[in-house]
Amino acid sequence: MGFARTAAAIVAAILLAPTGVAHAAEDPGSCRDLRIGVSGGELGARLCLPEQATDTLLVLIPGAAINARYWDWPYEPETYSFRRAVNAAGFAVLSIDRFGAGNSSRPPSGTVTSAREADAVTGIIAGLRRDGIAGHAPFAKIVLGGVSLGAGIGVLAAIGGARLDGLLLTAYSHSVTPSNTMAVAETFRPAVTDPDRRFAGHDPGYLTTEPGTRAGSFAVPGTDTALLAVDESQVKDTFSLTEMITGLAATTGPSTRQIAAPVLIVNGAQDKLCSVCATSESLYAAEAPYFGPAARLRTFVLPDAGHALVIARNTGAHQAAVVDWLRSLG
Repeated sequence: MGFARTAAAIVAAILLAPTGVAHAAEDPGSCRDLRIGVSGGELGARLCLPEQATDTLLVLIPGAAINARYWDWPYEPETYSFRRAVNAAGFAVLSIDRFGAGNSSRPPSGTVTSAREADAVTGIIAGLRRDGIAGHAPFAKIVLGGVSLGAGIGVLAAIGGARLDGLLLTAYSHSVTPSNTMAVAETFRPAVTDPDRRFAGHDPGYLTTEPGTRAGSFAVPGTDTALLAVDESQVKDTFSLTEMITGLAATTGPSTRQIAAPVLIVNGAQDKLCSVCATSESLYAAEAPYFGPAARLRTFVLPDAGHALVIARNTGAHQAAVVDWLRSLG
């Protein structure tokens, strides 16, 4: 429970210095867009390296109905880009699009499961350790992170054999609020029915959120309306029904006790999908039984934030908590 005190100190620091993690006026990372070959297709990805040399890489997976831009917000990135904050702290970042989203291949939706996504990520991580990527030498330390469904995919990769030095789970818990979860599920529609032409080529099994519903599901009152507009037009994306159903396995039962890497769980205090996220202490108490000693579990709850932590006005505290944990991994 010592981390709860650390978390409180981080929040206090952010209140005194609203910028949180230091951001340079210019992008602290050098980025390159890639397509990575995996079994059955390619996954779109973006590799961003910090100015200084590093052998530590954070691999990030987006959740359902979003793409990898979630981690590198195109609106006011000095504040909202989680990727920039991690690069500024000296760590490399590889953000990956799931199948059907962003720049990734679009296999038949019925074949896209969370286990398939986890296998693809596990293979990518093995390659990063063995061969490196895009001319960068192999990485000695790799941390895997995800948000919501992406966190569930990360869990499946971790218990399935991915060699990790840490696992970051955001907008994730074993305890959900059923009524609110069902309300969010009722906003899902076949992506081909959405007016956004980005989704015109998807088969009917790929879903997205009904226009105008995302703020009510994932944000909190007072979220910048310009930010929400960018979310709808650029970050919103697709997922498959089979992917969602199979991903639920990562949030039920004790399988997470098999995870051998350190784990940090971060949630928003106003996340409508989580029933135990009022404080860092309540989240820790609820989640600790699901993880073994090797996880060295830490928890952090961001006040006044919803499911989409990266668009909270105080998201700098979220960034600072993650950077503090990354540094603690040695």
